[in-house]
Amino acid sequence: MNAPEKFGKVAVLLGGKSAEREISLMSGNGVLQALCSAGVDAHAFDPAERDLFELKREGYARCFIALHGRGGEDGAVQGALEVLGLPYTGSGVLGSAIGMDKWRSKMIWLASGLPTPRYRILAADDDWNEVAGALGLPLIVKPACEGSTLGLTKVTSVAQLPAAYELAANEYHDLALAEQYIEGAEFTASILDGATLPLIRIEAPQGNYDYQNKYFTDATKYICPCGLPAQKEQALNALALQAFNLLGCSAWGRVDLMLDAQDEPWLLEVNTSPGMTGHSLVPMAARAAGISYAELCVKILEGSHVG
Repeated sequence: MNAPEKFGKVAVLLGGKSAEREISLMSGNGVLQALCSAGVDAHAFDPAERDLFELKREGYARCFIALHGRGGEDGAVQGALEVLGLPYTGSGVLGSAIGMDKWRSKMIWLASGLPTPRYRILAADDDWNEVAGALGLPLIVKPACEGSTLGLTKVTSVAQLPAAYELAANEYHDLALAEQYIEGAEFTASILDGATLPLIRIEAPQGNYDYQNKYFTDATKYICPCGLPAQKEQALNALALQAFNLLGCSAWGRVDLMLDAQDEPWLLEVNTSPGMTGHSLVPMAARAAGISYAELCVKILEGSHVG
């Protein structure tokens, strides 16, 4: 591990104002503790409570972004840090903004011939029978620009569609997306410094990998090694890396995907500032590759950049 003093004073950006604040605080405090244990001069900084311009005034040399969701993962903070001239972890403004937007991510993937479930952008006056007929049932309704499965509903009947739309579009103040439901195994590919880490297979109770099962229960199973033949795992990781790069993402992140009953892959979404909690997947994949949590945090920090 390189000398920690080269990083200077480091701000761990955590908390924020998004719907994922609780998870961001968990991620950020884990990162903070890990960096401090590695000898880095790291300090917590919550943009919900302090002005970002204080970073310069207080002599910070770079930032580890442990923010999730709006305002932290969508290019907003990244742009502000570029104005301040402060290096930061993760993707730049463009990759962060597109990666947060599931609709535009899908358009880029589809235009490039990459597989992603069929979808519809929803409106309050839609013919719900027509939506269900176009995509089939069950289907998924979710906000286009939220993470952690917030506002997501698995819809099994037309009668459920109005409430699912209301949750995604109004409670989360977002564009709502209806998406073809893929029946199959869920995987996640972690990316670090332009390379993929071991693939993780996710087995959630009743196939419901929701907010609660992601962060607050031990009922979800994470299988790593994932159990796929080596050639298949390599192919999925290559697809994930291609999808990540196409969106302009860089440095580190995570790509969620599925294999259907016919063994065909489907890209779900990209995470440009993934969770770093005790239940999080990138640290789990890193551990399988022989990289400790503290080493992972330092490696991510080493990849910090401006623009």
